[in-house]
Amino acid sequence: MRGSRPLIGTALTAGALAAASLVLAPAAAAVTPGTAQASYDCGSWGGGTATLTATQSGTAATITINSAVTTPLAVGADQINATLTLAKAGGGTVKFTGRKNPPLPAGGAVKIGPLSGVVAPGNSLNSYFAGTALSMNVFGFPVACDALTSQTPGPFVFS
Repeated sequence: MRGSRPLIGTALTAGALAAASLVLAPAAAAVTPGTAQASYDCGSWGGGTATLTATQSGTAATITINSAVTTPLAVGADQINATLTLAKAGGGTVKFTGRKNPPLPAGGAVKIGPLSGVVAPGNSLNSYFAGTALSMNVFGFPVACDALTSQTPGPFVFS
């Protein structure tokens, strides 16, 4: 029993240090809301409501898009080049780009992402109305989509 006292002191010290490191650790970055909806018009490709899901890790952010737009042909994985442009409160834009999509069946809803972008703390991003909001290139065919509505329940605000 006599040898256990130093071990108890060591264990208590280690526990105190671990608790202190948790208190001093930086908070994880978060974007709110995590999900928003907006309507887009993609010309002959159709249109409708899209669900945008945002994530953030520091200044790196991603957005995944689940849209009402359908593809007339089956599309293999990672075959759609896409750029989503969002308007920044106070002026300017932030672009999210990538070539990431799951396999899509003919007539299936287009799902894209995650598309990557860079954000700053406090960025508030909403639908972009001053030009093409979402551009895609599918099998060499350009698809331009215009935002018709602002995001609901509101813009993405990055921390």
